[in-house]
Amino acid sequence: MSAPKLLLVEDDTALAELLEYRFESEGYAVRVTADGEEAMMLAAEDVPDLVILDWMIEGISGIEVCRRLRRDKATAHVPIIMLTAREAEDDRVRGLETGADDYLTKPFSPRELLARVSAVLRRVRPALAGETIEVGDLRLDPVAHRVERRGKVLQVGPTEYRLIKFFMEHPRRVFTRSQLLDAVWGTGSEIEERTVDVHIRRLRKAVTVDNMRDPIRTVRSAGYALEPV
Repeated sequence: MSAPKLLLVEDDTALAELLEYRFESEGYAVRVTADGEEAMMLAAEDVPDLVILDWMIEGISGIEVCRRLRRDKATAHVPIIMLTAREAEDDRVRGLETGADDYLTKPFSPRELLARVSAVLRRVRPALAGETIEVGDLRLDPVAHRVERRGKVLQVGPTEYRLIKFFMEHPRRVFTRSQLLDAVWGTGSEIEERTVDVHIRRLRKAVTVDNMRDPIRTVRSAGYALEPV
C-alpha cells in the first residue's frame, strides 16, 4: 500500500521540520512549503491525500489557499486541517465554513495533530489508514489488495484495482475521465481519455458477476460514478 501523501503548508521553519520528521516517521510521504502560491502549485502537480495548512503563511493566506483548493475540482475532495494562532470562535467558524475539515490552535502537540490526521483519513479515505472499505455489497481490503462482492473474490487487474479503490473512497460522486486519469494514472499522464472507458468496461466485467447489478453508473456528458448496490 502506498504511503499517504501529505502537503504541509507552514512558515514556521522549526515547526515544519518537526512535523515533517514526525509524519515521515509514521509512514507519510510529506512535501513542505511556506508559501501559499507554491502550495497551490504542489497540489496541482500531485494531488495530496491531506493538507495541513497554516492560516498565516507567505504569499496568499491559508484561508485563501483553502478556498481555492475547494473550488478546484481536482482538489475539492482533499481533507484540510488548518493550523492557526487565532483562538477567536469567529476565526474557527470562518476556517470551517471555508472548507477546512478540522482546526487546531497553536500551540499544539504533534501527537494530537497526528491523531487528528489519522482520524480525518479514516473518515474521508479509510483505505489510507489500512482499513477495509465497504460500499453496498462491495468490500475492499487495501492491506490484502483484494476486492470482494458478496463474499466472492473478484479478479481485477492492477489498474482496475486502483480504479475501484478510488470509486469506493468516493461513492456516488461523479468523476470526469480527466479526473479519473489524474487520480488513477497520475497527474500529467499522457494516456488518452478513451483509455478510461476501456478500463471501466474491464472493471464492469469484473464486478458484474453471477448476474449481479452493475454498480458503475455512466452519467452522460459527465463521467462515471459508483453507486452502492
